[in-house]
Amino acid sequence: MNEFFTWGMLATLAGASFATGLLTQFFKDAIKIPTQWLSYIIAVILLLLANLFTGNYGVAVLAIIPLNAVIVSTSANGAYSAILRAKDGKTE
Repeated sequence: MNEFFTWGMLATLAGASFATGLLTQFFKDAIKIPTQWLSYIIAVILLLLANLFTGNYGVAVLAIIPLNAVIVSTSANGAYSAILRAKDGKTE
């Protein structure tokens, strides 16, 4: 693998969730909106760009992006919460 991210990788759940989590943490102090909304907006933008750059931009694909962004956003938020719990030594 010669690249950190590819557009194809960002079009997957794992890639989009990871990138959404990173970008949300980077921008959350600069953009003053609730973090969950910021995460959702970032997920929509990432999925839209990933699908456009991979040539997968039919009406059906673009119409499902808002729903897929909910899944990506909640996955990214949940992963970050799990990291914080593990850091604090909490298992539940």
